Amino acid sequence: MTFEELGVREDLLKAIKEMGYETPMPVQEKVIPHLLNEDTDVVALAQTGTGKTAAFGLPVLQRIDVSRKVPQALIISPTRELCLQIGGDLADYSKYINGLKVLPVYGGSSIESQIRTLRGGVQIIVATPGRLLDLIKRGTVNLQDVHTVILDEADEMLNMGFVDDINDILTHVPDERKMLMFSATMPPEIAKIASRFMHDPQEYVIGTRNEGAENVRHIYYLVHARDKYLALKRIADYNPAIYGIIFCRTRRETQEIADKLIVDGYNADSLHGDLSQAQRDAVMKKFRERNLQLLVATDVAARGLDVSDLTHVINYGLPDDVATYTHRSGRTGRAGKTGVSVSIIHSREKGKIKDIEKRIGKQFELREVPTPERIIERQLYNLADRIEKVKVDEEVINNYIPGIQKKLEWLSGEDLIKRVLSLEFNRLLDYYKDAPKLDIVTEKKGKEKGAKKHKSGAEMSQEEKDRRTGEPGYDRVYINVGKSDGFFASDLIGLINETVQGQRIEVGRIDLMPGYSLFDVRKGDGRRVADALRNSDFYGKRLYSEIADLDKDYAAENRGGGGKYASKSEGRHRDRRGKGGIDRRTRRDQERGFKTREARSERGKAAKGEKKKEMHGNYDKFMKKKR
Repeated sequence: MTFEELGVREDLLKAIKEMGYETPMPVQEKVIPHLLNEDTDVVALAQTGTGKTAAFGLPVLQRIDVSRKVPQALIISPTRELCLQIGGDLADYSKYINGLKVLPVYGGSSIESQIRTLRGGVQIIVATPGRLLDLIKRGTVNLQDVHTVILDEADEMLNMGFVDDINDILTHVPDERKMLMFSATMPPEIAKIASRFMHDPQEYVIGTRNEGAENVRHIYYLVHARDKYLALKRIADYNPAIYGIIFCRTRRETQEIADKLIVDGYNADSLHGDLSQAQRDAVMKKFRERNLQLLVATDVAARGLDVSDLTHVINYGLPDDVATYTHRSGRTGRAGKTGVSVSIIHSREKGKIKDIEKRIGKQFELREVPTPERIIERQLYNLADRIEKVKVDEEVINNYIPGIQKKLEWLSGEDLIKRVLSLEFNRLLDYYKDAPKLDIVTEKKGKEKGAKKHKSGAEMSQEEKDRRTGEPGYDRVYINVGKSDGFFASDLIGLINETVQGQRIEVGRIDLMPGYSLFDVRKGDGRRVADALRNSDFYGKRLYSEIADLDKDYAAENRGGGGKYASKSEGRHRDRRGKGGIDRRTRRDQERGFKTREARSERGKAAKGEKKKEMHGNYDKFMKKKR
């Protein structure tokens, strides 16, 4: 079964494919076709983390008429965090739907701002019950055109005392509308809401009926081992309000990661067995008071911690024991709040993910590491939200306004916003400029399709030979990084500009392979470029470069460009010979005029004999002179 077979529209398919959605989860297979094709309501009993948001979000988006700027769908959730999460997911799903607006409505944020957005026109409202009732009573939200109502985490709303609010809200929506209720359990009060407001509901059970659910989503990112720290920083940057624990396997790793985060400007500290009790108490005091956003800890040190409202638990390395993972992830998503358990893994740890899924009865979501563009966008919106909600002491600040206003009066409002944002984010923009993609999910498919037995120069196709031959008047240069390393033409040009001194280098044709790259430079510049690039660094990978021809390139490919010996050599040539090629010593001999190694050996022996005779002659002269 595919999403396309479920009836999901093409623009939505494109968006969810980019997010890594491949096969529908059980709740999606049941709910999506029903909401798209049936008139009856739905009660779905499913736990958090089973794919519920996509199950109701995709058909809701598909049923919206973007030409009408009135609320057409209402999604009610128990918490601010879940409200924002649903709003963010719907925004991601609707990436290619022009003119569609989703508004999260929740307490703790400026109600004036939400009212302005409502007046501008929105089609989907995602709301917490209290703030939505407030807007209804003010007369600023009209629900008469709503054709779909979703109650998410209905049992949690019951636990939090929102039943009366839900009953009140549902009296303001039309009787002829489609309604969907998601709940992990079906207590009597929820059953009463279903019987009162729903029309002949179809019930779907995912998992076990009335099974309690932890409000924790389980996510993992698949990256190269060398990129785990870079992925960790991107996850932290993508969640500006993150408040979580990063679990490491050893004391040494814990301290190293904490030190790196502190040096890179993150609000972090470590907690492990090498700290004294006074140090541990000081760290925990800062963390509980939220003077720290990230606590890097070992499992032993974190035992018995009582910290509420954690947004994330991050597994920098998966534990060997599934019970330990359960203990870690259970630290978030408490007291009706939602939480996220993130695991950053490399390919050898995928088996552990499957084992954990079987034991906990939940499926992990494979996500792409946030791209620089998404991180910067999220950070900018977070800054705008902070500016909007900042408390202003009018009495004090008014004393300084005239002078500042006079100094900045030449700036337009747009110019002022640009400067404020640049002041805050220039470092972030510079850091993520041309940053590579870290995921290895798509790369694996390419390797499976493209893995071929190595060919000698005689067996190569004419196209392959042409790729390894420079254009007339150019040297062909090899470098041991390629597309699978996140290395592209802009990275190559940047490296050359940074490392090659002297006259500007003109770069010609560039061929990017999965594990290596080939490029042309003007005749005579090849040696200078290769020498400059050799032993430089690309995001932690040591580079090797040399002038390429058919034999040299294939030898180098096996030494440092993704071939059999790449992991050992990284340009250090532990194996001096590539398939179909010649080793460096033989090449050097040929450059000196020796046709064979034996010829060079004979020449060496003769040279040693001459040297020996010369030394004996000098010794005889010395002795004669002494006598």
